[in-house]
Parts: sequence; structure tokens; C-alpha cells
Amino acid sequence: MKNITALSLLMTFSSLAFAQEDAISKFFGKYEMDEDFTHVTITSRMFGLFANLDTEDEEDKELIDAVSKVKGLKIIAKDDITKEEADALYKEAFELIPTKDYDELMSVREKDNDMKFLIQEKNGVITELLMVMHGDNEFFLLSLIGDIDLKQISRLSKTMNIDGFEHLKAIDKDEH
Repeated sequence: MKNITALSLLMTFSSLAFAQEDAISKFFGKYEMDEDFTHVTITSRMFGLFANLDTEDEEDKELIDAVSKVKGLKIIAKDDITKEEADALYKEAFELIPTKDYDELMSVREKDNDMKFLIQEKNGVITELLMVMHGDNEFFLLSLIGDIDLKQISRLSKTMNIDGFEHLKAIDKDEH
């Protein structure tokens, strides 16, 4: 009986852990074959290659260390759409994302777009950063998974030139 109870608990916790990933994967998967969307996927292998770079600069070493802990990056975006379509995609994303599992890090509202940054933490370590954005004619969803150091990710964002990440520079300034 103890084995059955333990197995049931293990299966329950496993399904809860995968539920979050499945919801986000479901959104990405739904539009995966739609040629109107831009898709970017960077695997842990690509981020792991950064760990092999040799540098003398201490700041670069810290950045390389932070990047080597990233397990993946997924982006899905759609441009040149109506405001109604952008609004619908934004709403759909938040219907699929189990927001009870995330903390809102930051919300940015500008005249023609809304953006939310959400994080998921485990034992004090940020394990996922989500950025969801929509505007008058665009939609953007980014999922960054791994052991995430926001200060270093803010610096990395300057190099990667990802729209919206410039808002994370406030985090970098707060850390100094």
C-alpha cells in the first residue's frame, strides 16, 4: 500500500512539473508550422558552447558562466497583424500559461504595446523567464529556461538585441 501511495504521489508531482511546460509548449506547438510566425529555438547545446570560450576579462567570464547555465530559449513572434489579432494572441498566451506558477517581475505599458515579464523560481533560483508582449501590430512570446541570473541576462540582452529586453536594464542598475 505504501508503494502505491508513493507511486501516486510521484506521478502527481511529475504531471504538475510537466503541466507548465506542456502549456507553453502547446502554445508554441500550435503555431509551429504557421509560416506567418517567426520561430527561434536555441538549445542548451548552443548555450553550452559559450562555456568553452576563453577570456581574460572578469566581466566576460561572469557572463559566459551565466549563459552556460541557460538550458534553452524559445521565441515566437508575429508582425504586421491587426491590433485585434495581437490582442487575441496575448489573451490566448495568458490563458495557456499557468500564471499561478509564476511571479510577475515587471510590467511595461507604452503607448502602443504592453509587455509582461514573469519568472518561475525554485529554491531561490530563477528557472524560467517569460516575456509576453503585444502591440498595435505585433505579438512576441519568449521563454528562457535554466539557472537564470537576471543581472547577467540583462547584459546578454544588449548583445542579443532582443526587442523588449532593454527593459531589464533597470534590474542591472539596481544590482550596482
